Amino acid sequence: MIYPSIPLAQTVIELCKAKGIEHIVISPGSRNAPLTIGFTNDSFFKCYSIVDERCAAFFALGIAQQIQKPTAVVCTSGSALLNYYPAVAEAYYSDIPLIVLSADRPKHLVGIGDGQTINQKNVFDNHILYSANLKLDLKDEHNLPGNEELPIFKNFEDRLERFLGLQKDIQSYNEEEIQLAINHAYVKQGPVHINIPFDEPLYKTVEKLGVSPKVTEMVVKEKSIESYTLQECLEDWNAATRKMILVGVNAPNSIEQKWLDELAEDDSVIVFTETTSNLSHDSFFPSIDQMIAPLTKAEELALQPDILVTFGGLIVSKKIKAFLRKYQPKQHWHIGEKDANDTFFCLNNHLEVMPNQFFETFLPKLTHYVKSHYHSNWMKIKENRLEKHQQYLDQIPFSDFKVFDAIFNAIPDYNVLQIGNSSAIRYAQLFNLNKTLHVYCNRGTSGIDGSTSTAIGCAVASANPTTFVTGDLSFFYDSNALWNNYIPVNFRIVVVNNSGGGIFRILPGHKDTENFDTYFETTHNLTAKQLCEMHGFEYVTANEETSLAYALEGFYETSKKPKLLEVFTPKQVNDKVLLNYFEFLK
Repeated sequence: MIYPSIPLAQTVIELCKAKGIEHIVISPGSRNAPLTIGFTNDSFFKCYSIVDERCAAFFALGIAQQIQKPTAVVCTSGSALLNYYPAVAEAYYSDIPLIVLSADRPKHLVGIGDGQTINQKNVFDNHILYSANLKLDLKDEHNLPGNEELPIFKNFEDRLERFLGLQKDIQSYNEEEIQLAINHAYVKQGPVHINIPFDEPLYKTVEKLGVSPKVTEMVVKEKSIESYTLQECLEDWNAATRKMILVGVNAPNSIEQKWLDELAEDDSVIVFTETTSNLSHDSFFPSIDQMIAPLTKAEELALQPDILVTFGGLIVSKKIKAFLRKYQPKQHWHIGEKDANDTFFCLNNHLEVMPNQFFETFLPKLTHYVKSHYHSNWMKIKENRLEKHQQYLDQIPFSDFKVFDAIFNAIPDYNVLQIGNSSAIRYAQLFNLNKTLHVYCNRGTSGIDGSTSTAIGCAVASANPTTFVTGDLSFFYDSNALWNNYIPVNFRIVVVNNSGGGIFRILPGHKDTENFDTYFETTHNLTAKQLCEMHGFEYVTANEETSLAYALEGFYETSKKPKLLEVFTPKQVNDKVLLNYFEFLK
């Protein structure tokens, strides 16, 4: 077997292997050659080569999102590392385990004007769970190729460290730091950064390992709710006649169905679920904006909860945020092991356990259901909203609204649905999606920058086919995502092309002016056709109801290539149709 000759590279690779880090996404470079050699010559690892570091990091994020285990990204020194930052921030706010392995220059070459060198130490400081800055191996200068002389200050530094007998300490330090970082990614579910200095020669290999790092086990302390806290919650719950549960981003199948059924039976509870919550029940309320937007002042007061319970990730709906900030509950509990966001400015209880654990502890201790009409009254309103929703669909012209309805209805059962940010995810919130779908969207930072790359990483790791639904700007922004040799043939992309950033047309502003078109909506005439030809996608197009229905009919049939459907919609119509929808519901 072939190994890099550098002990530090061997140590990193062996500890990744020992910790079960299988998926390694590598961006080609020279300084990271020792890592590339080691990972690609070990059959334990599944290695991917992706040139664009920003795409590589989001691709890795998509894999980690699906396998719910850390995925590593490997890059060379310099600005390559900075291109990981958008995905690192997304992983940080979305609780996705990502391990950044960055090669670096030795410290005596940093800050002296050497090429491809930046200050990499702690570069992700505000958006990282742990930063490990490893130390360069000591080595005997007499064994260097050609017996080169070291810079005098490095020579002195190495001699001093050798004199103090620190080589063993350096190895121990590096082993400890690497494992601390990896353990953080596992236990705290988020991104970590391991910065690894390498000196030349970088490409030298050996046939035997020169290190045997000691593996330390991860210690996970199981959290529980204090008995007095649980008792207070039970008393408050039993005294409240209006309880609202609001669920943000949530992994599929993470809540036992029996707890969902029990919540659905309580007439004092209503459950609002976002598209990304992956929770469904006939008694829940999945289209939040559809419910909230048409409310009268009296209805708003009637909806105001006594207790708000939240769990899951960040919330998409701006309408529910505005409502709960205006009509604050007396109590807001957040359930989850990580930090609780005070999104509605009234958080007073953070229950630091997993939601399923909370319900398992809490619900069996409830002795009775509180008498209330809270749920039944809102179910009647929900039924009315659904009728109005269908009536509106039947009368509107071809537009984004109608297109998204057709797209979501056509996705086959048990697909993984990845949704782009901006308009796409907001339209998705207005429809009751197929309950068998697993739905994801990069809502940590809500950026458009890596949605396509994430979806492709997801498609590679998922056992089920993946469909990615996105807007045009998001798709073109991340078009390098298609520069990827690993895309499954059953992967599908649907691009809703309204010739610009359509979401800005529904926001306050002076539409149809040169300034607006150029600097806000960013009007364009681009299509995905040439990108599909270049990257080996089967290209399908539609621009009205008949052609869309025909395109969707065969879109999910087995093919030898992945497919992309581009649907062109009239931008001057889309915003009016969407804004009129909420008026129609009233």
